[in-house]
Amino acid sequence: MNVKSAIVSGDVENLSCNEAGQWLAIATHPHKERAAIENLERQDFQTYCPMVRKRIRHARRVQDVLRPLFPGYVFAALSAGQSWRSIHSTLGVRRVIAFGETPGMLSGDFISALRAREIDGAIVKPSQDYQVGQTVRMTGAAFEGLVATIVEMDEKQRLVVLLDLLNQTVRVHTDVHGIRET
Repeated sequence: MNVKSAIVSGDVENLSCNEAGQWLAIATHPHKERAAIENLERQDFQTYCPMVRKRIRHARRVQDVLRPLFPGYVFAALSAGQSWRSIHSTLGVRRVIAFGETPGMLSGDFISALRAREIDGAIVKPSQDYQVGQTVRMTGAAFEGLVATIVEMDEKQRLVVLLDLLNQTVRVHTDVHGIRET
């Protein structure tokens, strides 16, 4: 049975994601992705939760940890004859993302593309346009046209730059929209 005929006939109970190469999107309880995955796998569901490395600073310690790319969501594929409705009662699962009675499906190509970007269990983000140590020109209001050097960057597109103002070096916090290449 293919996805289109299952949806048209209303037989979404026996819909198989693997036949169509599609996956279900599942909302989990907050910070319960791992519990949801364990319980789904006990029920023989194939699961996937893409992870990214984040740098955590706490009490003068810095460590890189794995965090979900989509916090609060995991993906599951069904095997032939497997019902997706049992997912609703799985510990750690809040609900299956659905449109009415029809579950929302993701293309297998989407999951494959995510997996292709993984290195050592974490999704690798594309390279950034700016690098630490790069000289840039400030844009906007007070600092328009001043030359600065990038000293810090984070994953939320925020930067710390050094400006020379009145013969002093000043640290200024900005975002990538407040600078341009020199």
